[in-house]
Amino acid sequence: MTLACLFPGQGAQSPGFLHRLPEHDVVRATLDEASSVLGSDVLALDSAEALQSTVAVQIGLTVAGVAQARALAHAGLTPQFSAGLSVGAYPAAVCCGALAFADALRMVRKRAELMEAAWPSGYGLSAVSGLSETQVEQLAQTLAAQTGERVYVANVNAPRQIVVAGADAALKSFATLALAAGARKAQRLAVSVPSHCELLTDAADALVAWSREIPFRAPEGVYIDNRGGRPLYSGDAIRADLATNMRHTVRWFDALTVMIESGATVLVEAPPGQVLTDIAREQVPDVTALSAASLPLDRLVATIRRRLGEE
Repeated sequence: MTLACLFPGQGAQSPGFLHRLPEHDVVRATLDEASSVLGSDVLALDSAEALQSTVAVQIGLTVAGVAQARALAHAGLTPQFSAGLSVGAYPAAVCCGALAFADALRMVRKRAELMEAAWPSGYGLSAVSGLSETQVEQLAQTLAAQTGERVYVANVNAPRQIVVAGADAALKSFATLALAAGARKAQRLAVSVPSHCELLTDAADALVAWSREIPFRAPEGVYIDNRGGRPLYSGDAIRADLATNMRHTVRWFDALTVMIESGATVLVEAPPGQVLTDIAREQVPDVTALSAASLPLDRLVATIRRRLGEE
């Protein structure tokens, strides 16, 4: 029985999510550390107004993920596998010891600033349910041929749960095509940048250069990357994954499959949502998937231990 910690990406946030973290000394210490590193109160980042900012959202998700992982580690629950979707890869890297929390915060802030500066408005992401990646790519080609508008496959979260990136008008046109082609849903996400596509190539190159001097270490346990959904074993490889994942498709379903095939039996998703939990429950129902946001910490710890066979 093996534990995996999963960390969600942008779109999982909701107002007040940092204030809903467990009441625990380790969580409070993590919030204090983040505020010290950033020079401002991180608890100000989860208001509805603050969450309009990509910078606030990405920093907040990183803080929430690390706080939850530290609370579990304090209870003696250290994961064998760590994986995060998009910006969730940063708390995953902290969780497995590959990156210091302070450095992760600084790198996430820079990442978000670069993304926001590249496309300050008029762009985003839409989730498409019920079509395969191949079908989505074919529809994207049809849209480009008909209108000149481009959308890109940003995430493959499950075989028929695909996220696309692009300009607002292109996403609206694509949603019409997708629904006509049999998609169950085509829904805009709470993300205001065109993540995980070639539109962020320049921003990714800038982050690669900026992060060159940040120290990374080999992970303790297994870190699963975004771009290929495979284990990475060196600090340099994890640095490259974090610095460039904004411009590459996130192959989350591949990452999930690798963890399961490698022996993960209990998956715990860090706050604030349960998107990754729902994907796991639907795609691999024989595996235990738990959303930390939906359980008090003591019950979560007890449930994990029971499912791991420790009780």
